[in-house]
Amino acid sequence: MLRKIRLTLAILCFTLITLLFLDFTGILHGWFGWLAKIQFVPALLALHVGIFVGLVLLTLVFGRIYCSVICPLGVFQDVIARMGKRGKKLPYSYSPALSWLRYGMLALFIVALVASIGSVAALLEPYSAYGRIANNLFAPLWQWGNNFLAYLAERADSYAFYRTDVWIKSIPTFLITVGTFIVLIILAWRNGRTYCNTICPVGTTLGFLSRYSLFQIRIDADKCNKCSLCARNCKASCINFKEYKVDNSRCVACGNCLEKCNRDAIGYKFRYSKTPTKQVEAEVVGSSESSEPQNETRRNFLSVAALMATTSLLRAQEKGDGGLAVIVDKKIPKRTTPIVPAGALSLRNMAQHCTGCQLCVSACPNQVLRPSNNLMTLMQPEMSYERGYCRPECTKCSEVCPAGAIKPIDTAEKSAIQIGRAVFIKQNCVVLTDEVECGNCARHCPAEAILMVPLDADKKNSPKIPVVNEERCIGCGACENLCPSRPFSAIYVEGNRMHRVI
Repeated sequence: MLRKIRLTLAILCFTLITLLFLDFTGILHGWFGWLAKIQFVPALLALHVGIFVGLVLLTLVFGRIYCSVICPLGVFQDVIARMGKRGKKLPYSYSPALSWLRYGMLALFIVALVASIGSVAALLEPYSAYGRIANNLFAPLWQWGNNFLAYLAERADSYAFYRTDVWIKSIPTFLITVGTFIVLIILAWRNGRTYCNTICPVGTTLGFLSRYSLFQIRIDADKCNKCSLCARNCKASCINFKEYKVDNSRCVACGNCLEKCNRDAIGYKFRYSKTPTKQVEAEVVGSSESSEPQNETRRNFLSVAALMATTSLLRAQEKGDGGLAVIVDKKIPKRTTPIVPAGALSLRNMAQHCTGCQLCVSACPNQVLRPSNNLMTLMQPEMSYERGYCRPECTKCSEVCPAGAIKPIDTAEKSAIQIGRAVFIKQNCVVLTDEVECGNCARHCPAEAILMVPLDADKKNSPKIPVVNEERCIGCGACENLCPSRPFSAIYVEGNRMHRVI
């Protein structure tokens, strides 16, 4: 019963957290966004004392329940381990703890956090690692499926679905995600929870606490006949049946061992309860494991290929201006200072708190957030305006951030926060290059920070070019995004290292 309850809660949490990264409509965040906020490291960085203390108390009472129920990366490993286990009656075996590696990785993680080396911390943090997998690998498949349904709906004159762009937001982050995914698959497939018990800093921290938990997996030496069924079904490889011991620093209380014992010799018990000493009568117990149904899940490669082909065709149709001219994609300008969202306060605050989970990137409806390619802030979000601009009425990223890297703000506050300022590049402006009237930047500036003035004040019909009032500019990027100049905009936003209220 305990195992069934654990499995139900784990599947529920895992599914909802995954959907948070897949949902590009933003609907689910209002209902289940708290699941991201109860993750261990984000709660610690956001200084959510109540959540952090609650997770510590949960571990001190029940052991590493967090790892087997709440942590999405832990549950993901269980799914992979279960697939690798199929066809193997006794897939695992006891292995001693690699304490030097566990505590070495924990020390590296702590040093990275203190030194604000976000790329290292983000690489090791389990929730963020799964977030990048969901955002970079699962989300495109989800979006292709949505686009295919939208394509069919359009043919039926229905607007139940709408198409969304599928694109790689950062090649370095994508490659790191693929590498992480492959490593996790190999480790979990071959030996269950190897990553959790050798690399994960959260697992090591909670493992230290779970040594003293009130409820633990315990072996009754009087009943045990050393059949090794418990140890060979333990994906944490923490049961030493020969010495009747369980390494509770690695045990995640999954309950797999409990249902395998035919002599009731292992149980999830109160730590200070006395173990019964009654001898068990000698008997021959025939143990037979029911073979699990081999319901192999197969991917339909033809369907995936069709979705990809359909999306590519639709995107190809959008590259032309009514079929008359090719629209050149905009290129990212070389910014001296990166731009981070309103609510981030400063580049330093972002570097100190962000774990690179990509939840804000997934939730951004304007497609202005993407992972950084800078080595020190690798995988942390930055803003760029080639595909959209940061609308003053949108506060999605501040609503979903679980780590305190982007503080919650309302629309009134956002409209008064300057995250950057617009810079005009005269030689790129179409007024000079194409000798046409424009004024697009001034028309669409929500802060009215751009004024069109004559290029030559002495000429009566002189074409007009923009002048930026830096005191009013909030750095939203509307001017950069809507500028018709290609491939580089004639006006772009330079970030502020520290945001200021205007």
